[in-house]
Amino acid sequence: MKIIKPIDLNKFLKNNKEKDVEENKTLTDISEKIKEAQNIAIFTHESPDGDAIGSTLSVYLALKQIGKEAKMYIPEYSRLFNFLPGASEIKNKLDDEEFDLAISVDCANLKRLVGKEYFENAKETIVIDHHESNDMYGDINYVDSAAPACAQILVSILQYYNVEITQELGTTLLTGIITDTGGFKHQGITPETFEFAAELLRKGVDVSTLYSKVLETRTRANFELSKRVSERMEFLEDGKIAFTYITKQDEIETNAEPGDHEGLVEIARSIEGVEVSVFIRQRDDEEYYKVSMRSKNNINVSDICYLFGGGGHIRAAGCLIKGDVEKVKEKIIKETKKAFQ
Repeated sequence: MKIIKPIDLNKFLKNNKEKDVEENKTLTDISEKIKEAQNIAIFTHESPDGDAIGSTLSVYLALKQIGKEAKMYIPEYSRLFNFLPGASEIKNKLDDEEFDLAISVDCANLKRLVGKEYFENAKETIVIDHHESNDMYGDINYVDSAAPACAQILVSILQYYNVEITQELGTTLLTGIITDTGGFKHQGITPETFEFAAELLRKGVDVSTLYSKVLETRTRANFELSKRVSERMEFLEDGKIAFTYITKQDEIETNAEPGDHEGLVEIARSIEGVEVSVFIRQRDDEEYYKVSMRSKNNINVSDICYLFGGGGHIRAAGCLIKGDVEKVKEKIIKETKKAFQ
């Protein structure tokens, strides 16, 4: 496995004379792999959010601009992202084939990667990510945990490669940045985040409309699920922990589609006194629950989820736990309480 440390591309762009030879080689290696490849596929994590979708589409559009054909594989995602440029080209299934190059974006490990069998069988693999818990599972791994969104890393990379950031490409990039920063309100935002947003605005990206579509629009099913989540909300540890859930039956009764659960974990985090929001959702196989966690200040939810084979960011993370609602609740709340001690 070839592991290449991430570089500060913004510093590189501002002061090219001080560039490090090894860091320059990192980008050269990635570029060469792309140039050599004839059959490219792009993958991301399961239950993809806006950053995962936006980053996937951005890589696809950039490759297309330089004359490279690629396939994007995302079996299920929220229909709210169907308006994005290139979304109609997303594949929900792949034929049995091997790829010269597989590119993973916004995914911390193989366990969460959709299409991991294709990724593992590819001749060459590249990982571009911003999760602290990344396993470095590619042949080349570019992981910058300081970036608030994977899409922000891609902006810098594309600038370095002199890829023209068109209005379409700017729209997909900004989708990733807006969603993973919660509309520029989460911790970890850098000055470059706003500089990139300003530049994309100059490119003609309709920021206000994009913001409305990806952050302020919800499906009817999502609204109905949010009512059930609110009704079931429990407050523990003197109100510092909020817990709630939905089952597969809930999704059936509300006619929920993939992605309609997005944002439900955020409901409790906005409540006064709540430091950690825990939301669990029953998987299709019904034996496991997908745990989503959010925190406000000093609790590292990534460390908690890591205990169950998951991970993510300090303030946003997830994992899978086997069992029914009560058993999963007992396990995750037990470890969450320890974080307050």
